Amino acid sequence: MWSLAVASPHPAAAFAAARPRRRPRPAAAAAPSHRDVNPQRWRCEKTQAWSFWSSLRASDLPGGLYGDASKNMLTPAAVEQAEASAHLPKGDMWSVHKFGGTCMGTSQRIQNVADIILRDPSERKLVVVSAMSKVTDMMYNLVNKAQSRDDSYITALDEVFEKHMAAAKDLLGGEDLARFLSQLHADVSNLKAMLRAICIAGHATESFSDFVVGHGEIWSAQLLSFAIKKSGTPCSWMDTREVLVVNPTGSNQVDPDYLESEKRLEKWFARRPAETIIATGFIASTPENIPTTLKRDGSDFSAAIIGSLVKAGQVTIWTDVDGVFSADPRKVSEAVILSTLSYQEAWEMSYFGANVLHPRTIIPVMKYNIPIVIRNMFNISAPGTMICQQPANESGDLEACVKAFATIDKLSLVNVEGTGMAGVPGTASAIFGAVKDVGANVIMISQASSEHSVCFAVPEKEVAAVSAALHVRFREALSAGRLSKVEVIHNCSILAAVGLKMASTPGVSATLFDALAKANINVRAIAQGCSEYNITVVLKQEDCVRALRAAHSRFFLSKTTLAVGIIGPGLIGRTLLNQLKDQAAVLKENMNIDLRVMGITGSRTMVLSDTGIDLAKWKEQLKTEAEPANLDKFVDHLSENQLFPNRVLVDCTADTSVASHYYDWLKKGIHVITPNKKANSGPLDKYLKLRTLQRASYTHYFYEATVGAGLPIISTLRGLLETGDKILRIEGIFSGTLSYIFNNFEGTRTFSDVVSEAKEAGYTEPDPRDDLSGTDVARKVIILARESGLKLELSDIPVRSLVPEALRSCSTADEYMQKLPSFDQDWGRERKDAEAAGEVLRYVGVVDVVNKEGQVELRRYKKEHPFAQLSGSDNIIAFTTSRYKEQPLIVRGPGAGAEVTAGGVFSDILRLASYLGAPS
Repeated sequence: MWSLAVASPHPAAAFAAARPRRRPRPAAAAAPSHRDVNPQRWRCEKTQAWSFWSSLRASDLPGGLYGDASKNMLTPAAVEQAEASAHLPKGDMWSVHKFGGTCMGTSQRIQNVADIILRDPSERKLVVVSAMSKVTDMMYNLVNKAQSRDDSYITALDEVFEKHMAAAKDLLGGEDLARFLSQLHADVSNLKAMLRAICIAGHATESFSDFVVGHGEIWSAQLLSFAIKKSGTPCSWMDTREVLVVNPTGSNQVDPDYLESEKRLEKWFARRPAETIIATGFIASTPENIPTTLKRDGSDFSAAIIGSLVKAGQVTIWTDVDGVFSADPRKVSEAVILSTLSYQEAWEMSYFGANVLHPRTIIPVMKYNIPIVIRNMFNISAPGTMICQQPANESGDLEACVKAFATIDKLSLVNVEGTGMAGVPGTASAIFGAVKDVGANVIMISQASSEHSVCFAVPEKEVAAVSAALHVRFREALSAGRLSKVEVIHNCSILAAVGLKMASTPGVSATLFDALAKANINVRAIAQGCSEYNITVVLKQEDCVRALRAAHSRFFLSKTTLAVGIIGPGLIGRTLLNQLKDQAAVLKENMNIDLRVMGITGSRTMVLSDTGIDLAKWKEQLKTEAEPANLDKFVDHLSENQLFPNRVLVDCTADTSVASHYYDWLKKGIHVITPNKKANSGPLDKYLKLRTLQRASYTHYFYEATVGAGLPIISTLRGLLETGDKILRIEGIFSGTLSYIFNNFEGTRTFSDVVSEAKEAGYTEPDPRDDLSGTDVARKVIILARESGLKLELSDIPVRSLVPEALRSCSTADEYMQKLPSFDQDWGRERKDAEAAGEVLRYVGVVDVVNKEGQVELRRYKKEHPFAQLSGSDNIIAFTTSRYKEQPLIVRGPGAGAEVTAGGVFSDILRLASYLGAPS
């Protein structure tokens, strides 16, 4: 502890020495409240406190109570002579640096700052510093404790002293350390006296509070100046309360007086010329020399003001980030560092909450086109972000014109609506006059050209007062029906796209809204100024992060980033994953498509990832990192991971229960792609409900591989219908398995031998009866019939099963295969009859659109017929339409096998990417 008696004859010291002292309390005793103090003593001390305040002149504050007393030792004549002989140079020779509290947080960091300054090759350097990390908050806490008559302010002040003393001892030595500690001791003694007076009075004016808080910057500047001096480089420190003059305005802001500040800076420099100057940030004085601060982000503002006063070549703001991000990296992990920003872009981003600079910081440097560079003190190799008049050499494409995105949360949208508003002068004035009267901050305004409604966004905490004020102001209009409603929409957020070149680039708005629509985001209101520097949209707060990621992904990453969930890593799913692995890098490089597999689930286990599974290791992960399969959790993981706004589930199973979830997934905004036929061939009402939902939303449902594996059957049919053609008949060999069997059932080969061969080659299901029953072909027929507009159930399709009645009850596939040869004679007779007529047997499905029916049967075709020309497991489908009546349109190719089926699913994924904005 230190004595409160001070050598200075200042009133604060005199009051501290002369005031009555309380007797020391035992250490364990609780501190009494002010009501415990003797009333007579309390009145005496309070009288003396007010006597102290009244005796303390405003002109005293910037003088003996702070700073280095030696600066006041010049005589008036010496000052005039110094001012005449030293002139403040201005121009590019000055380099201005600003270091925030984090950069000045420890003795080591202060030394690092000194090293940065010493390495700067600029002719002259002016460095603005903040208080050490957390010191400003500690100083405000001192004042608050003193005002509350909480004696613990003494302990809190001790902590401030210890923090700076420890930093000084680590950083300095010898005479420099002694000088700093002497000044620190004197400052703290004076502060104790002032805080004691505040404690007695129970009140501190804003100027006294600012004066106390400003000591943090003074000590920080002094420490850095000593650190630079010890390297042998001359250096002066500046208390900017002697130089910067500001006029307090409303809304907790100040306006710099540039002319007066320039005069004071020239006088200061005349007395203490130096090539390196360390200046205090954040603090200034009023024209009456009363201490004040520059309010929010004041140190940045100080640097910009001083930079403009000396017309510096550059102002560098040192922080703990590598520069300005294209979006909040806490919300968008793939946000990028911007190399350049214009003043206007930085201004817009700051307004919408981006952690760039306070808008007022940009004003002083804009006048002289002084660039501001944001750099990371902890990563000096990073070039940072330059904020300047007009960034050069930037491409003019659509993606480059949007520089960044910012958001504001916790807003409400107020909508004032009524036919009586149209054409009535003064309505808007009345609305916003009422808002002004309650002191609410309007973030955004939007009005339709019909003047039927006006909506605006205000902070959620202010909307109740705004709504009440509007209802009072427009009570008569609401009663008379001239206004229909004053509506409040809670839980809103703002998303702003910012870019200087948006004004001259067509298509920016379309691209933004397209990205939001395809991410299933609903926009509540829109605003854009005629300058077109930003486009602002209001949306639900719960959608804000997803909207931000969708927009950012569209403009900054690939045109399409897809979060993919794979259900069923069996033969088809496994093959698809291998294809994705082999092609992912090519797609990202050549087509700007970024595919991220976020999860893989089988029937027993699943593996999940927040950023994407390494497809080279997914099998190992499914063994070592898997958790029990849970389809609901799997879907929630994909749905709730808002890192990537476009999400798709790929169902590679043949499971009816999985297919039953498609409707719910689409309703959640998740796209669905599948080769699973169960949903589209299931109950008609569920199918129609599914398709109605899909058509009514921006959520896509693709199922090309359900009919022809990798063949473009569904897309060909849709193309014919969408261009106005009329489908008459669809006929085809839809099963690769049955195609293989009947293509090879010739000569002397028996039917059972061919089926056995197909099974061994992997063309059939484990139980060949699943193929030979014809049910799979019937499902494909139903799918094509429904695509053609027929409302048929699966039970409406007559199917000839190729499984003999006597073998349908076999309990196993092996039993079936053992008994199948007993029917070879029947099959041989049917083949011989066909060959005698110059025909072949083919198992086909038919959609007769004219007669609104379908069928699956074994038919005979002439050997010249296209269906008789197949080989292997090829499929063939013939479309007979109004345009292709005489010569049907034929699609032919492999229709079975894991590679082609997975390829068909992969093609659907790429088609989805194209729909979402990827180049085709």
